[in-house]
Amino acid sequence: MAEQVIIFDTTLRDGEQSPGASMNAAEKMRLAIQLEKLGVDVLEAGFPAASPGDFEAVSNIAGKLKHTEVAALARTSKGDIDRAWGAIQHAAKPRIHTFIATSDLHMHYKLNMTKDEVLKTTVETVKYASSYTDNVEFSAEDASRSDRDFLCKVFEAAIEAGATTINIPDTVGYAIPEEFSELTKYVITHTPNIGKAVVSVHCHNDLGLATANTVAAVRAGARQAEVTINGIGERAGNTSLEEFVMAMHTRPNYLPLYSNIKTELIYPTSRLVSMITGIIVQPNKAIVGANAFAHEAGIHQDGVLKNPMTYEIMKPETVGLSASKLVLGKHSGRHALRSRLKELGYDLSDDELNLVFKKFKGLADKKKHVVDEDLEVIVTEGILRTTDTFRLEYLHVTCGTTVIPMATVKLTINERAVHGTGYGNGPIDAAFDSIAKLTGTESELLRFSISAITSGTDAQGEVTVRLQENGLIALGRGADPDIITASVKAYINGLNRLEYLKAHPVDATEVL
Repeated sequence: MAEQVIIFDTTLRDGEQSPGASMNAAEKMRLAIQLEKLGVDVLEAGFPAASPGDFEAVSNIAGKLKHTEVAALARTSKGDIDRAWGAIQHAAKPRIHTFIATSDLHMHYKLNMTKDEVLKTTVETVKYASSYTDNVEFSAEDASRSDRDFLCKVFEAAIEAGATTINIPDTVGYAIPEEFSELTKYVITHTPNIGKAVVSVHCHNDLGLATANTVAAVRAGARQAEVTINGIGERAGNTSLEEFVMAMHTRPNYLPLYSNIKTELIYPTSRLVSMITGIIVQPNKAIVGANAFAHEAGIHQDGVLKNPMTYEIMKPETVGLSASKLVLGKHSGRHALRSRLKELGYDLSDDELNLVFKKFKGLADKKKHVVDEDLEVIVTEGILRTTDTFRLEYLHVTCGTTVIPMATVKLTINERAVHGTGYGNGPIDAAFDSIAKLTGTESELLRFSISAITSGTDAQGEVTVRLQENGLIALGRGADPDIITASVKAYINGLNRLEYLKAHPVDATEVL
């Protein structure tokens, strides 16, 4: 009989550690609600001790979700654990997740602690966490580079102290699948009281092996997988939820396991994360990339037409991709719009729908058909960005081969209208120059990219920028049928995210 693998999603915690992937409170809440709909068993909402903003976001999510366990991360200190519990105590299903490093490298250079000190700290803090709740997870940071016998000793002590889940993280993405499988088996067979806890794994993708390592560990006996949507996370990212879940779904003969994930919501959730973070999913990304179900080679196309299974190992509909889309236009009404938005996973209030409908009508006047990707942009820009410091009111540019590029911009800054003019090498450079002067910011543009959201000459252009200011990095994203306007929206979005980071500083300590 197939066994369940618990899906522990850490998109809101580890995923947010992707450079520039910060989210505001409204965005975090929207994503948390979607992740509960997706069916994740545990949602790691954040690191409450990192900042007051993170504490508030975790607390709000804990009060909202009804079915999914809400976990809060804490270092092995009573202060962190107090903050974690303070944020999640009113959750329907709260979990405290505490961790400490166990590798010789981390203990010596990062913690400056001996093995005995780490062991003692583990016991004391897990016991302390257990005084708040009987749902405590303990992680041994850098487990894949730890002495195996010491690792088992720490896990045994943590379970004895009250941990009900023990986590084996490949913190730096160092492990190879066979090696990680052996480590998981070793922990299971050499930890005397392992039967009292769920064995979890948390893998990073530095060698491109995060999903492979997670699959190997689950085959070896682990029954919780810690994952993120689109595989986002620290450095090269984490195990991708969609890859791991669909591996189980597609290969039940090899992985006789199951999860509670509603696979048809995978693609909409992936799009939502991409929209919120501004991190574009690479076209050849497994499961959710634009090319995942595309076939260009003639022999492939011929085979797919005869039988899709010749070159598709799963049906696109299984992950939420549909060949038929309801195309909306300027004559479409609120009912049709609400219906399509619900199918895409957006259950909006009447006020939110009115705002989206107004923007939808404006876009429908500019292009003949409004498709799903356009609607996602409208929802993201119209609903999720509610606390922006800077807002674009007006843009006018002059450019050409015989004039100096110039841009006149009007902004609202904290509800105060300002306007100014800037010059540059081109219209976008001129607009950015004007905005920088008006906002008094000195950010450096690290990256600028343009792509079309849909096909056709009337497609919206999607611009992504990466900005850096005073050591902080933020991604900005904007979309519009006019590429210059899209660029300005992206730049302003990036500046707003920088302002959010300035107001909500986070602990830079890398974890798990």
